[in-house]
Amino acid sequence: MKRIYIFTFLLGILAFTLLFVMKIKHKIINSFTSGYSVTDRIEQYGSKVHVRLRPHFESAGVNYPPDEVILVGLKQEKMLEVWARNRNTDFKKIREYPILGSSGVLGPKLREGDKQVPEGIYRIESLNPNSRFHLSLRLNYPNEFDLQHAEAEGRTQPGGDIMIHGSSVSVGCLAMGNEAIEELFVIAAETGIKNIKVVLAPVDFRKTETPQNDTLPIWTNELYSQIREELRQLEP
Repeated sequence: MKRIYIFTFLLGILAFTLLFVMKIKHKIINSFTSGYSVTDRIEQYGSKVHVRLRPHFESAGVNYPPDEVILVGLKQEKMLEVWARNRNTDFKKIREYPILGSSGVLGPKLREGDKQVPEGIYRIESLNPNSRFHLSLRLNYPNEFDLQHAEAEGRTQPGGDIMIHGSSVSVGCLAMGNEAIEELFVIAAETGIKNIKVVLAPVDFRKTETPQNDTLPIWTNELYSQIREELRQLEP
């Protein structure tokens, strides 16, 4: 009888050990296959981001998280502005970040490989918590406007994979640095990407006239009118 008890006890230890090993193995496999989730990143960076952002939102008189956000990327000025509002209120400027890395010249993106940062009015398609550039926000370039004019001009490869991301170098995207992208990532996740608009402009049309460039497509005038209209509601 004593041997039965000992055998049962040892069997229980073996079963517990196997279960523990399987759980550890499962975690290790997940760490390599799925990486971090958006929730993981919010748990990792949320608290310290809230501390950094709180004074900016309080100064602007906007409750956090806001109901809507507009990100304004200004190519010539190399700045990205964050505007936000609560329901039934005007947009207020929360803060701005320097764009640390980008490429190309003034003018819209036309094709894959032209190294241009797009110009237009976009949405955030998704958040990438496992970006090679720390964290990233994926934009919906090419949007309907881009595709319409690409088709009309016979351009079959307008490009894609346009991000706002961390690090300080980029080709065709906006590199914001790691601390800044942590804040933008948390704002996007907690506001909800469906409530965020991204305006990418060649210059700050609130201060500067339309850049003169005879090589730009004729439809750029229409595009810049749309961008100018979006910026009109974001007066300092």
